[in-house]
Amino acid sequence: MAYRDFDIAQISRRSLLRGGAYLGAAGALAQVPFSRAIAHDYSGQWPNVTAAVEGYLRDNKVANMFVTLGFGLGQEVHTIGGGTLAVGGTAQAGMDSLYRIYSMTKPITGMLTMMLIDDGLLGLDQPLADILPAFSKMMVQKVYDGPITEDNLVPAERPITIRQLLTHTAGLGYGIVQKGPIAKAYEARGLIPGQISRLPIPGLGRGRPVGSLAEFAEGLSKLPLVLQPGTKWSYSVSLDLLGRVIEVVEQKPFDQVMRDRLFEPTGMDSTWFQVPANETARLTANYGVINETLVPIDLAATSIYLDRPAFPFGGAGLVSSPRDYDRFQRMLLGYGTIDGRRVMGELAVRVGTSNILPKNATTDGTWVAGQGFGAGGRVTGTGFGWGGAAGTSAFIDYGAQLRAALFTQYMPSDTYPIQTEFPDLVVKDLVAMQGN
Repeated sequence: MAYRDFDIAQISRRSLLRGGAYLGAAGALAQVPFSRAIAHDYSGQWPNVTAAVEGYLRDNKVANMFVTLGFGLGQEVHTIGGGTLAVGGTAQAGMDSLYRIYSMTKPITGMLTMMLIDDGLLGLDQPLADILPAFSKMMVQKVYDGPITEDNLVPAERPITIRQLLTHTAGLGYGIVQKGPIAKAYEARGLIPGQISRLPIPGLGRGRPVGSLAEFAEGLSKLPLVLQPGTKWSYSVSLDLLGRVIEVVEQKPFDQVMRDRLFEPTGMDSTWFQVPANETARLTANYGVINETLVPIDLAATSIYLDRPAFPFGGAGLVSSPRDYDRFQRMLLGYGTIDGRRVMGELAVRVGTSNILPKNATTDGTWVAGQGFGAGGRVTGTGFGWGGAAGTSAFIDYGAQLRAALFTQYMPSDTYPIQTEFPDLVVKDLVAMQGN
């Protein structure tokens, strides 16, 4: 096992999702007595979560909103909300509905990477160039998001590592984050690891992605980094690049590796990069919110997710069901086991859900300021999780032995506060349970 420089003392420093408020929330969650929580009938014990979800549905802010909450490793899960798969439709949203989870794909890719590390096929601090030699002599912008010209470029001071790719500290950019020349270069060269709709949407013209992970990696290697590797957290395409690393190491297509090594053993039979045509009836509609009105941008019958993607987007490409994602969370709570079956090693889960940020990397001024980061997810307290671009959110918490997820479909995700409020609402209800 190749976990060089991992500080085992950091295992307990995990987090909920977004915002500095969750530093306090995570501490409160860790105090909830696990035995009391699971022994009690908690079906009516989620008033804050219930009120928020029912409010969104009652006010027609979304077509659907569906929450799953479960304790421990068992199959029992409490659900809140519902709605219809599409505005004006009759099909009800539920455990087996299909949602575009976007960046909630990142922790899945992160854990698959941890499996390869556990098997000795990769090292946590192994240079990326060992697997992809094109990244051996990277250049870095002196001025962040400045010109891509010789006078604004310097050599990378250290190699990109697998740890850095897992934690968004490799110095790579992101077309949805960067501004100016580097963002335009990503778009012009098809370094676009995501999709939204078959329709041309004003303001979301992202160009045409390259046709394979190999081309994606090659294109990235020819553009400068936006930051020196290992110095600062910056949301990036690094989990997408890990897809190429995985397929080179395994000598199989990335999506096949994910299916064989993670989805099938975990029992996740409704998670895909491309939704099968015969599953269209389960697919939710995705909406843009414009002047408080829901405007369809990706309906099930004509969804871009019915098409084969240009390449499997390991950072934001999956469609999944609440039932499947709950199984993923149960597996993590079980430190790699589910229903008595071991999917991945315990140490791989412990490391992947802990703070593995490079020792000298800063998070100051970022979305995760003051928090940690693991294998594709935010880390503080005893929780680990992340959200998605269409309003979804999910986390586990080892202190309370809790798994929680929120599913809905609207963009942009910050139109409503529910995505960032969700963990705090869960904590409020759990703290109240202590007195019941």
